[in-house]
Amino acid sequence: MLELRDVVKRYSRGGKTIVAADGVSFAVRPGDFLIVHGPSGSGKSTLLMMLGGMLPPDGGEVLFANEDIYGWSPARRNAYRRSTVGFVFQRFFLVPYLSVRDNIRLQFMLRGKRGGFDDVTGELVDRLGIGARLDHRPAELSVGEQQRVALARALAGGPAVVLADEPTGNLDEPNARIITECLREEARRGRSVVVVTHDRAFLEEKGDRLELREGQVVREERGNGDPAGSGT
Repeated sequence: MLELRDVVKRYSRGGKTIVAADGVSFAVRPGDFLIVHGPSGSGKSTLLMMLGGMLPPDGGEVLFANEDIYGWSPARRNAYRRSTVGFVFQRFFLVPYLSVRDNIRLQFMLRGKRGGFDDVTGELVDRLGIGARLDHRPAELSVGEQQRVALARALAGGPAVVLADEPTGNLDEPNARIITECLREEARRGRSVVVVTHDRAFLEEKGDRLELREGQVVREERGNGDPAGSGT
């Protein structure tokens, strides 16, 4: 299980203190599909960065399997990011001089996987509709195809946790639908999936949902849409 306990994060900008997280607590279990939403500047992306081991909180704990990941050594935290977490961002961060196949394979290898690449990723590539693009480079792809490649890379090797920051923000409806369904399928397969989004297609569906405002959880819904309390 991935969990935030009373997490606090502050930034200083222009002589002012900005509170990105103010005592935030919530848990994400295997098989959960959690949608995090709220206005710009409410702390959504900050929470993803902390969950992913990339940004230490100023207070509170970020736990994976009941261990505080920011109490680990830097080497162990790096290993957690490589082997356990798959990141999906609005910007794709594909390596421009590598083919689609090698962009995906690179992440597969970073997770310590050896052999069986085509067997493991074939179904994923087919599901995302990029099988015909494996020998192309990123510049030869549409925006929607690039995002699907970025998602395939994030999922290659089977991370236990998937963190997606506005994964459909720049996409047309057909591509957004492919990305959305693929992420939901990963949750059905037992991954812990957290999606930060403004996409109405996500927000109109029932499911696990967390609303943030000014660094605080103002509403949490689980499963059938019933309120599950507040983390403030």
